[in-house]
Formats: sequence, C-alpha cells, structure tokens
Amino acid sequence: MRLDDLLFSQGFGTRRQCTGRVQLGQVALEGTVCTDPALEVEPEGLAFSVEGEPWVWQERAYLMLHKPAGYECSHRPGAWPSIYTLLPAPLRQRPGAGKLSGVQAVGRLDQDTTGLLLLSDDGAFIHRMNSPRRHVPKVYEVTLKHPLDEAQCGRLTAGVRLDDEPRPVRAAAAERVAEHHLRLTLTEGKYHQVKRMVAAVGNRVEALHRSRIGALELTPDLAPGRWRWLTRQDLAALAPVA
Repeated sequence: MRLDDLLFSQGFGTRRQCTGRVQLGQVALEGTVCTDPALEVEPEGLAFSVEGEPWVWQERAYLMLHKPAGYECSHRPGAWPSIYTLLPAPLRQRPGAGKLSGVQAVGRLDQDTTGLLLLSDDGAFIHRMNSPRRHVPKVYEVTLKHPLDEAQCGRLTAGVRLDDEPRPVRAAAAERVAEHHLRLTLTEGKYHQVKRMVAAVGNRVEALHRSRIGALELTPDLAPGRWRWLTRQDLAALAPVA
C-alpha cells in the first residue's frame, strides 16, 4: 500500500492532504521521517507517527469508550456535547463505505448515563451487535432513590408493563447488590428502558452506569472520557453474541 493511501485509510485527511503531510515531513515510520508519498509499505501492524503522534494501522476500528455524563451519542447533539468530540480526529474522519465517515457508536446511552460504549467503523459488526435477534446482554449498575427489596427484583425478572409495549418487558437478571444498588441485565434496547422499568416497580433511578456488554467488561483503569482499542481478547469476549 502507498504511504499516502495508508494515511487516508486511517483518517488523516483527504488523499491530497495525506500526500501533503508526507511531503512536508510530518510522517515518520518507526522513528524515521519519510517524504515519499508513493513509498510502498506493508500496513499490517505498521507503527508510524503523524506530527509526532504515534499510531498503529488498523484495518477496522473497534473501540471502547468510558462515556462520562453530560455527553450525547449523536453527531448532531442538542444541549450537550457529542461523545465524538472525545475521540481524536483520525477516528472521526476514517473513510466509510456509505455517507457516514468515522467510527459510529454501537447503540446509545442517554446523556446522563455513564459507562461502556462500543464504537466501530465496521458496519456488519455494528449491525450484529444491535440486532434484537441476538439478545446481547448488557449489565447496568443502577443507583436507586428508594431502598430496593427482593420483591422489586422479582417483578423486574417476571416482567413489567410499559405504556407503549404490548407485552411485559423482562430483565434477564436483577440482583440486589446493596440497599440502593441494583445490578440489572437486559437483552433488549428499548427507549429509556432501565428508568421506565424501575419506575414501573415503584422506584426511581438516580444514576445509571453500564458496566458490561456480553462478556466484555469496562476496563477498570479506563477513566471517564477516555477510550482504547479493543484487543483480540476483547473481540473474542464479544464473539458469542457478535
């Protein structure tokens, strides 16, 4: 692959901009500056830097983000900033097959909900993870206003009625961790589902945090607002559901 084509594939600008970056000496391969845009390189595992920022070539982008409160999962947010502003420009600019460019969120979290959010530029992966037929389990740590009892947990797993749903909506699991701490596992993705289900059993959500998707847990050392690449082991943890 030509060096300027490699930069373009990773989101470092248009093809012309990528050519210019190389010619201006902004790109280094393993510490050595290269000024030849037509240089043929082997992309797999290639480590390079652009204006001093290190990067490793990835054919497809798979990320986890620790979403903080106060951000919307939208490219056109309303009252709150977009989660995409937390990502570096190359991840937002990676060329895509359709009209959208860059990585896209796999599902959404409300602006006040924190925790694990996946992002990718692999449309097939996003579709599989979002498919209602897959029943991907998602685990939420729920802080409640009122004390939680086992009867409420039982109602959540037995099924509760929501206003716009023809059938009862059930949690896959509901665990009383502490008096005001509920660990809820869902396999659906309905609008404000956790908050509405908790309200249906007579309680109220004070804070909501997603801790796991499938067998993939949010990395404990990943601070709110930070992101990292998913490893092969991470993707393997998602493989049974994705």
